[in-house]
Amino acid sequence: MINKEFFAALADLVKEKGISQDAFIETLKNALASAYKKQYDSGAEISVELDPDSGNIEFRAARRVVAEVTDRDKEISVEEAQEIDPAYKEGDEIVKTFVPKDFGRIAAQTAKQVILQKLHEAERDSTFSAFSDKEGELMEGTVRKIDDRNVYVELGEKKIEGVMLPQDQTPTERYEVGDRIKVFVKRVKNSGRNSQILVSRSAPGLVRKLFEEQVPELAQGIVEIKGISRDAGHRTKIAIHSNDARVDAVGACVGNRGSRVNAVVEELGGEKIDIIFWSENPLEFIAKALSPAAVLSVTQISEKGAVAVVPDDKLSLAIGRDGQNARLAARLTGWKIDVKSLSAAEKMNLKMTEDEEEEYPEEELAEETEQIPEDSAPAEESGEPEAAEAEPEISGEPAAEEPAGEGGAEE
Repeated sequence: MINKEFFAALADLVKEKGISQDAFIETLKNALASAYKKQYDSGAEISVELDPDSGNIEFRAARRVVAEVTDRDKEISVEEAQEIDPAYKEGDEIVKTFVPKDFGRIAAQTAKQVILQKLHEAERDSTFSAFSDKEGELMEGTVRKIDDRNVYVELGEKKIEGVMLPQDQTPTERYEVGDRIKVFVKRVKNSGRNSQILVSRSAPGLVRKLFEEQVPELAQGIVEIKGISRDAGHRTKIAIHSNDARVDAVGACVGNRGSRVNAVVEELGGEKIDIIFWSENPLEFIAKALSPAAVLSVTQISEKGAVAVVPDDKLSLAIGRDGQNARLAARLTGWKIDVKSLSAAEKMNLKMTEDEEEEYPEEELAEETEQIPEDSAPAEESGEPEAAEAEPEISGEPAAEEPAGEGGAEE
């Protein structure tokens, strides 16, 4: 018999831990059966019945009636069974109930360990279940531990641990124990001992969620983020669209005197952000995505490939340092982009037609592709798949010497 006070304490415990008492009682019964089998080296089929109201506990050993016994712990012959009760026949199950009088300290300690383990597992499962709807969300946490590769962040009131793997860390950021940081919950993986919450500071989703925090029009559905491409810590391009002709999408994201975008930039440690108007015309979208460079023409050369022609003195700006600008534009649009200077295009007979000159006048493109001040930063895709294979084919002179005004505004 188990003391009733035990069950009263148990009720308080399961309430505090958010675990059902029925689940805990089941765990306790299994733990006691396991402890008994360890203590007595028994191979019998042992089960435990436990009544929280009375505190009674009863052990049960079951054996099946068989014609030929191969395992005496689990089987009994027909002859032996009929000595107990002549009504027994092959296939019946004989259950013996008992309470071990000398269950002992070792068995009790074993039961305690198993109970604590099961309680921990149940608590973990409960916590992960509560976190399952946080996947894809923005959360604030505290850096708890840093090892050679990973950063561990405590999240939520229950301080569950999130893991930030190397690929999810921003290369320009340095993390210290005790830092309060915002992270994107990339994945909630519950698989026993290997359960993990993976968080990220480099995911495009982080930028999306930061903008949603700052821009009410995004939450209201008036302004929509169509895509984000990001080189974490350096530059982001974000394509936006207004579903209301009366609302300026760029203005909504930038905010009064740049207040909204600057708040995002500050959270990202100064990462540059280009805010670009999305267009359903892919060639027009490519021209805008190559901002801050003005594009003279875009010509489709394959199903998802295009050549963008820029003024000779804007080639380096269009390609970007180490190809960054063209690469981000390719990811944002999902197209393979070959950037060429006007003189190179003319040699290849890629002059603009009159229609292209009318569609992509240089001054108009420069005005339409609104940029953010130099001290602002870019954003990245949050849920949409990034066109990772859409790397630009860059031709023309190297772009290592990109103008200092790369950050968003063409100088």
